[in-house]
Amino acid sequence: MSLGELHGPAETAHGGGHGHAPYAPVFTEAAARAELDAILTRYPTKMAALLPALWIVQRERGWVSPDAMAEVAGALELTPAYVKGVVTFYTMYHQHPVGRHFVQVCTTSPCNVCGAEDVVKAFLRHTGCEELGVTSPDGKFTVIEVECLGACGFATPVMINEDFLDGVSVETVPAILASLQ
Repeated sequence: MSLGELHGPAETAHGGGHGHAPYAPVFTEAAARAELDAILTRYPTKMAALLPALWIVQRERGWVSPDAMAEVAGALELTPAYVKGVVTFYTMYHQHPVGRHFVQVCTTSPCNVCGAEDVVKAFLRHTGCEELGVTSPDGKFTVIEVECLGACGFATPVMINEDFLDGVSVETVPAILASLQ
């Protein structure tokens, strides 16, 4: 299934609505295909390997585009609609391009009491993102709020890509960001 079949001609004409180059399939790359093949040996059905297959795509492309959903559907013998349903259900899959460093700041009540909102503002200010969910002009950062990172005793917790940080404060944000450059 093509991008046009998933979204219609208006979005296809504009590169899927994101202004990016045409989709380059992931599973035609030898390493990614070998990784998927190894994953398939650990599951009773191809459908059961859907989440790990989506992780491969997201790791390789930075997000799970409609064309990527179609590719995964083909590789696992599923319908594109089923794959899209899974991608849209889970918040861990990016449905649009994000910065190289995806910053998630916990802003639930315990963290808010400890200054999480100010930490969010510091990340927005120092990354140039200006608002939540928007990627910085240099493409390096996207900052979002999340409901809970499961570390209420270590406010303010932050996830940057796969790295967990605790005790983040307004004062530590510049050093954290400098370490990512």
